[in-house]
Amino acid sequence: MDKLDAMRAFVRVVEAGSFTKAAQTLHLNRASVTQLIQELETRLRVKLLNRTTRKVNVTADGAVYYDRIIAVLAELDEAETSLPGTSSAPRGQLRVDVPSPLATLVLIPALPRFHARYPEIQFDMGASDRKVDLVSDKVDCVVRGGAITDLSLTARRVAELALGVYASPAYLERAGTPEHPEELDDARHRIVRFRWSGNGNGFPYVLRRGDTELRLQGRHILSIDDGNAYLAAGLAGLGVLWLPDYMARQHVADGRLVPLFEQWQSDPMPLYIAYPQNRHISKALRAFIDWVVEVMAEHAPAGGRTR
Repeated sequence: MDKLDAMRAFVRVVEAGSFTKAAQTLHLNRASVTQLIQELETRLRVKLLNRTTRKVNVTADGAVYYDRIIAVLAELDEAETSLPGTSSAPRGQLRVDVPSPLATLVLIPALPRFHARYPEIQFDMGASDRKVDLVSDKVDCVVRGGAITDLSLTARRVAELALGVYASPAYLERAGTPEHPEELDDARHRIVRFRWSGNGNGFPYVLRRGDTELRLQGRHILSIDDGNAYLAAGLAGLGVLWLPDYMARQHVADGRLVPLFEQWQSDPMPLYIAYPQNRHISKALRAFIDWVVEVMAEHAPAGGRTR
């Protein structure tokens, strides 16, 4: 048994959840992958995977082994690329999860530039606002707005997103244009509430002008946990939105959203990249993090708004 081949096969089976899918990515037949895993379990004298006719699940021992060997394999790949005469360009597969609006409006349109710079990096990208378990979901990193409270993660702040308040012309025609933020707590007005990480309780929206601070709750007929759907609800006239500038900019230019309370300010939303503390930072992941910082500097420059 080639130990490295067996380790790589085990990693692919865990990540794919299937011997057949793992075999396809490794360009091997299923029987060969099965044999590699069986020989690995025999050598280690532990059961790494639970197999059923429909699904493959990693055991507790297998999960511990997986976390250790992905770091080992990443170190080996990096050692190989650092040798004289070999390509030192980052390479490999990255599993990332980013907010859906950020993926749609910013990162994916910029990906051709990334690919031109790093043609040997392959992405498996989740575009969601859901809470991701980086270990069990086998994700290398997440990009998230707001504070990172999970102490098991290392978080790097990559941007400060300026926020504004907006509504569609149809909403304003129906409900009237509020002149003061406190009017949003009146019975005639509605907000679209964003539900963070499955928490439907929401939180107060804070606006400041000089020494005055307002904390607004607002009434809503819709709460939603996806950024693109949240924006769509505001464009449909279902309520007032709090949006990062990069999400609102084009819709304001097109006349589909109207800025409100422009003399008031919200605290900027920090944008982070987070990854497990014990995870080896590969060249590919480091390249991705640096690229996100570069892209966000264009779309959310420090010191102010871009519209």
